[in-house]
Amino acid sequence: MEQLRTVQELRAWSDAQRRADRRVALVPTMGALHAGHLSLVAEAQRHADAVVVSIFVNPTQFAPHEDLTSYPRPLESDLDQCRAAGVDAVFVPAPGELYPEGAQTFVEVAELAKPLCGASRPHFFRGVATVVTKLLIAARPHVAVFGAKDFQQLQVVRRLARDLLLDVEIIGAPIVRDADGLALSSRNAYLDAATRREALALARALDAAEAALTAGEDHAAVLLEIAGKEIARAPSARLDYAELRDPETLATRERVAGPALLALAVSFPAAAAAGRAAPAKVRLIDNRVLRPPGAPVAPGTDSQQRGTPR
Repeated sequence: MEQLRTVQELRAWSDAQRRADRRVALVPTMGALHAGHLSLVAEAQRHADAVVVSIFVNPTQFAPHEDLTSYPRPLESDLDQCRAAGVDAVFVPAPGELYPEGAQTFVEVAELAKPLCGASRPHFFRGVATVVTKLLIAARPHVAVFGAKDFQQLQVVRRLARDLLLDVEIIGAPIVRDADGLALSSRNAYLDAATRREALALARALDAAEAALTAGEDHAAVLLEIAGKEIARAPSARLDYAELRDPETLATRERVAGPALLALAVSFPAAAAAGRAAPAKVRLIDNRVLRPPGAPVAPGTDSQQRGTPR
């Protein structure tokens, strides 16, 4: 496995793969890898001959009060996991490689970035769109793989690739969950045992709303009330949002006549850990594309239809 530190090295590696007529896949990450990230690698390997994983904690998607400084960075463990997964190259740049001194250019996806996480974190998707664009330009992949847990991010990336005429296929991969249903996240490391049990409220909320829809309830307000009651059963949970949206446009839905994205964001107190700084709270997200009986699969939501790895 090659370790690449500079954009020049990354481009040279990608160009060599292309000259050898090998399809290149990029898996962008911020490190602190877990089974969810490794499922993205496996998905990339199904679509390409050579896979490069980027490990970069992107400063432009964090607000000053967020957990940039405390975000976990277990690089050696990440590299070991990449080797074991058969990754061909890992791109580990210093911030100056992607943000040269005096950098003042950013990428924004106007409408898709406004609701959901964009409403409470208005800086976030500008940072994501900017760094993803830089990585796609630097790596020149044929395909890039993103997880469906960050569903809004996946749609933002799909939109920017179309709008900027980037010659890359954006692939969404299913959410990976622990056996108890909690969606895997690097931020789960901030949860103590008791709070982690409370965090299962997100999966229960999705299950409850889906069950109600299957039983015939299609009013968004009622489905969101059902989901909200499940979140409220967790004493320390603080609901950021629970919303039903069109899976492709992210427009609001009043009734669920076809596929609809139920998206959740909930904050919990963070637990202190020896030798590691921790933020004051842990913000977890989860989602599910709900479908009334007989509803077709909506474009751009196929990544959630292959089952949920456990």
